[in-house]
Amino acid sequence: MSNTKAYITNIQAYLPGEPVPNDQMESVLGQVGDKPSRARRIILKSNGIKSRYYAIDPATGEYTHTNAQLAAEAVRKLENEHFALADLTCLAAGSSYPDQAMPGHGVMVHGELDAPPCEVASAAGVCVSGMSAMKYAYLSVIAGEHPQAVAVGSDMPSAVMQAKNFEGELNEDIDALERQPELAFEKDFLRWMLSDGAGAVLIENQPRPNTINFKIDWIDVYSYANEMEACMYAGAEKKDGELISWARYDNQQRAKRSVMSVKQDVKLLNENVIHYTVEKPLAASVKKRQLSASDYSYFVPHYSSQYFRDRVYAGLEKIDFVIPKEQWFTNLPQKGNTGAASIYIMLEELRRTQPLEQGQKILCYIPESGRFSSCFMQLTVITDASDE
Repeated sequence: MSNTKAYITNIQAYLPGEPVPNDQMESVLGQVGDKPSRARRIILKSNGIKSRYYAIDPATGEYTHTNAQLAAEAVRKLENEHFALADLTCLAAGSSYPDQAMPGHGVMVHGELDAPPCEVASAAGVCVSGMSAMKYAYLSVIAGEHPQAVAVGSDMPSAVMQAKNFEGELNEDIDALERQPELAFEKDFLRWMLSDGAGAVLIENQPRPNTINFKIDWIDVYSYANEMEACMYAGAEKKDGELISWARYDNQQRAKRSVMSVKQDVKLLNENVIHYTVEKPLAASVKKRQLSASDYSYFVPHYSSQYFRDRVYAGLEKIDFVIPKEQWFTNLPQKGNTGAASIYIMLEELRRTQPLEQGQKILCYIPESGRFSSCFMQLTVITDASDE
């Protein structure tokens, strides 16, 4: 029996260790080669990030968590007097870069939890994977399949950003990198953009009294892979617009080319990201749902860099859907770009720190440059459960 309504009744975030300021990043991730990165200062000045978190012990360089363990930490924090892990019947998990190719990320998170057997779904992708997991949990509740469901988004890019992952390439192919420096930049660029973290939500079929709930009104997800080539990728090399899988290379080639590292086609990103993640998908949702920008009290945009803030605004202007910047909420400068976890981590802080009122509407924006996907979600603040 369908329920037709679903509410986020709890949101939690988990960020490992202590915040790492800009001047300590290279000491934690390691220096590639005998010189500090030339791109680091330029990129950090542009992206506006002041601190971030890594699941790395700065003293030893050893990892403190796996990706699945980060996600599990966020899920555990959902436990309270109303919800215990023993009640879990549905778990959906999304991540850009799981710890392994198989099994699925979701079951690895489940394996870290002291929870009973349950339905588990794994969402692949990049940043939108966290929202695909949330949509799975949301639809499970409104369909009446489960009275509650947990969705979690997590990312641990530091696992492939440490200097040791680039040593093979540095030692074996330095001449090629000097001939084509843009290849090195596509990898180095992301070392200073991404950070570790996880966030989780509990979605239920009834709002909780005496707390701030978010009613999920709708979630729209769009892919434009039919029109665009891959832009952000890992476990592959890009040649003539096509991705060549890591499986096509032997072990020596994978190390020499650092095939498993995360890469970004920066030129393709800059030329297309606003059109394919703001203008085109939001215009489709506006038409589909008869939306008005004046209805929103908050806009919660996930963007990877402050560089894109004005460009997102220009994209909203272009489709005549302007939400004033004073109504935008982000914690990018303090928490960094945590990929699939970012929207969870932003919503947790919004709920905890902002003066939210009954009936306010929130528009969330989650872009993905993997092959250009985008997600928009509308939430309604519910502080008075009796009205529902």
